[in-house]
Amino acid sequence: MKFFWYSSPQTFYPLAGHIARACWVIAALLTLAGLYIGLLVAPTDAQQGEAYRIIFIHVAAAWMSMFLYVVMAFWAAIGLAFNTRLSSMMATAIAPTGALFTFIALWTGSLWGKPTWGTWWEWDARLTTTAILFFLYLGYLALRRTGSTADERGKRCAIAALIAFADVPISYLSVTWWQTLHQQGTVFNEQNKVLIDGSMAFTLVLAVVAFTMLYAYLVLERFELARLEEGREERELAQAIADRVAADQVEVAPA
Repeated sequence: MKFFWYSSPQTFYPLAGHIARACWVIAALLTLAGLYIGLLVAPTDAQQGEAYRIIFIHVAAAWMSMFLYVVMAFWAAIGLAFNTRLSSMMATAIAPTGALFTFIALWTGSLWGKPTWGTWWEWDARLTTTAILFFLYLGYLALRRTGSTADERGKRCAIAALIAFADVPISYLSVTWWQTLHQQGTVFNEQNKVLIDGSMAFTLVLAVVAFTMLYAYLVLERFELARLEEGREERELAQAIADRVAADQVEVAPA
């Protein structure tokens, strides 16, 4: 693998466009298959009835919310360590998608909680840490919009992302560390076994893969937008410097 060849902007930009289109097609096909199996093939849950079917969206979104923060922190660390703008831009592109999936996880969890727990919201450990994760995404995005140059923003956001990363393992392990309303992992748990029917588990895996492909598409599209935004910012800065130099020359010119 020519890693550095693929990581160069000249190679990565056109390649990202092709990958994004392929991910969109795969995500659409897997989503249709998942909806068919999840709604028409998977059996009704013995305890929760039809309400359980929201699990296929909720679990996939919740998993992606944590996974994306890990990926975002990774790219932020790479950008901070090697001072690579492409890595910093990738972290910035991931943040809005991570916030979106976290919001979907909270929203679907609330819809699922009403018929099963009898309430829309509880200050449960998993719910609370997931809500904190959502605001960490928003905080990263807000910090990215503050002044200074793109490089300085990238370094500042990378440090903030790495510090806030502590919430991810806490959120993931919260159902193990504390006794909470939220059930333990359906696939990954202390019993090391899948706790649902085979067709349900298959649909769940299908949903996770579909959301992963959707994530790749959204991030690559957002990456292109971030590249255009930074390019515009650099042109505006260069023009401002040129105007200032021209103004200074006019001031010092002899009368």
